[in-house]
Amino acid sequence: MKERADNVPGNIYHNRKAQWAAYLALFAALALLPLIAGDSFVLNQLARYAALAMLAVSVSFVWGYGGILSLGQGIAFGIAAYGMAMTMQMQSQDPVSAPIPSFMLTNGIETLPWLWAPFWSTPVGLILTLAVPTLFFIGFGAMMFQARVAGVFVAIMTLAMLAALYSMAYDMQPYTAGFNGITPPAPFVFMGITFDPYGTTAYYLCIAILAFVTLSAKALLQSKFGTIVQAIRDDAERVRFLGYNVAYYQVVVFAISGLIAAFGGLCWVLIVQYVSPTSFEITLSISAVIWAAVGGRMSLFGAIVGAFLINGMQSYLGDELQQIWLIILGAAFIGVVLFLPNGIAGVIERVLEGVKPNRETSSDRQLASIGDSVKESV
Repeated sequence: MKERADNVPGNIYHNRKAQWAAYLALFAALALLPLIAGDSFVLNQLARYAALAMLAVSVSFVWGYGGILSLGQGIAFGIAAYGMAMTMQMQSQDPVSAPIPSFMLTNGIETLPWLWAPFWSTPVGLILTLAVPTLFFIGFGAMMFQARVAGVFVAIMTLAMLAALYSMAYDMQPYTAGFNGITPPAPFVFMGITFDPYGTTAYYLCIAILAFVTLSAKALLQSKFGTIVQAIRDDAERVRFLGYNVAYYQVVVFAISGLIAAFGGLCWVLIVQYVSPTSFEITLSISAVIWAAVGGRMSLFGAIVGAFLINGMQSYLGDELQQIWLIILGAAFIGVVLFLPNGIAGVIERVLEGVKPNRETSSDRQLASIGDSVKESV
């Protein structure tokens, strides 16, 4: 459901308590799915959808709320996926008898590269898996937003960076296994717990992380920070004139979205036990935009629903409609843009409202709230 800075009396859709109840109900339903879907293959698929839903949530956060159309969320997803694969691979290596992965030996590397050395430690590997893409987004975001890059130019720059990283992962075969990718031979183990990708433990971990990043992002968006971010989305110049550092807020939003996408990449490799340059493919990042748009880009709840819905349809219809699936997906995106600009969440909003829309826009309310805050500080 779409969060707003205010509570609209008599409208349950905009009631914050109702929104939190809806989110909790969603995650409770996901937690109960293993009781219904006893098949391990179905459970593995649902865990994959949860990992991809994090990518959709990151798009909703940065685009729907931050007003930044990033086509490069796969950057953080892919970097984290490689970090997790390296961590899992080193868990399977023996420091004495087999310190170097076999694909490196095939490529003539006789000593473990310094880039791989920190991943001997699983905790350090996990920290790097999340920290590296987040720091990358901070640096990349600062470069763009300090220069006041906006609109389509952000989309172009993120897309170009994504393509560059795809080429690097593909060409650096001695260190990344190239197009063959890295396939850790054993499930991930942490604190004595083995996360079987087809078991309930891995599934519940993915759902718990999805719930954590979603609810944390929702709480942040309902704070003063979230109000300012949404006001910047609606009219950055007016917010700048009020004395706020717009670039700072944009960098923070961009970095948080990268962290959310990084969690998705971590969970993805934990479930599929494989990573390749396809994690950096343009198709994945654009698909995430479509998931968020179908569910409702200004709704974290809708982004999750969109990711599960589209990926579920692809899993069960993609084989039969393999030749035209991408056409169907593109047509769905065009249809949403033309007829349902707020996606599934917008339809729910209309159904629950049933009243005349307020003449005062959300942008006006947000800017008024910011103005009041400035007056109080003065």
